[in-house]
Amino acid sequence: MKKETGVLAFLGSVSAFLSRYFAVIILVTSAIAFVQPEGFKWIPKYTALFLGTAMFGMGLTIKREDFQIVFSRPKEIFAGCVLQYTIMPFAAYLLAVVFNLDADLALGVILVGCCPGGTASNVIAYIAKGDVPLSVGMTIASTLIAPIVTPFLVYVLAGTWVEVSFWAMMMSVVKIVLLPVLGGIVLNTLFHDSIVKLGSVLPIVSIVAIVMIIDGIVAVSAAKLVSCGLIVMVLVVLHNSIGLGMGLFMAKVMKVNYAKETSIAIEVAMQNSGLAVALATVNFAANPLAGLPGAVFSVWHNVSGSMFASYRLKGLESQGAQTLSEDALATK
Repeated sequence: MKKETGVLAFLGSVSAFLSRYFAVIILVTSAIAFVQPEGFKWIPKYTALFLGTAMFGMGLTIKREDFQIVFSRPKEIFAGCVLQYTIMPFAAYLLAVVFNLDADLALGVILVGCCPGGTASNVIAYIAKGDVPLSVGMTIASTLIAPIVTPFLVYVLAGTWVEVSFWAMMMSVVKIVLLPVLGGIVLNTLFHDSIVKLGSVLPIVSIVAIVMIIDGIVAVSAAKLVSCGLIVMVLVVLHNSIGLGMGLFMAKVMKVNYAKETSIAIEVAMQNSGLAVALATVNFAANPLAGLPGAVFSVWHNVSGSMFASYRLKGLESQGAQTLSEDALATK
């Protein structure tokens, strides 16, 4: 028993380390994949399997109480999902038009924009003292409707550049996202006590899967990355910044409190970019660079999310200091 507890504690420490330095790990392993691509070129064949594993891990973390959040706060969840599936998709389309992108990169940026929220948003919302239950609820809701909404948006927005099969994409999202997530939820429901014990270990599976997906895309795109890497980075930064800025602006228009503002902005801007990479690999094999924006986005949105959290916390501290100052003056 002690040995088992010790192993879980060790794996929990490994999980915490990987979670904390996720972006750094991606940068390091991506650099290795870029320099030595031959060792990673086998990965894209299994992209769907890796992402399905990551989504299964997400499902294992979803509890009955999380669904109660979705149904107990329908207006906020609905508003958040509408923002998620309007701001990022149309921002992606606008960037593709303004920058006159070729088919591969236009498709890649649009794929990122049309994906549901990523689970990393929940962590960033917690760091920023946002409304974590709202963030979790939005992630669950946007993920569950993704099999219909994501293919539809890609079909409408990317059809100008490439031929998109709505049904093929829908089945891909069902297989890669919906079924693994539901499988994880069912397993968590049936064996909840056992899953809880493994709670701190589960992120390892998802982190390794996402890192592998990104490294595979970098490896197969290494030759062209030199020529288009800068423009991809510019597009990703602009796309993510629009999401954060417009998400925060619309949240303020909704006149919600600080915590909800923060969570909505973060959820809107942080996409499930691993799904974008998987969809590019599975459904658009003729467009090899289409997965590159998703791979770069996976790194950047963790960096920008942390920066945004720091910015919001400083604003919260300033508001607190101002309130204390006003209270002190009022008592004189």
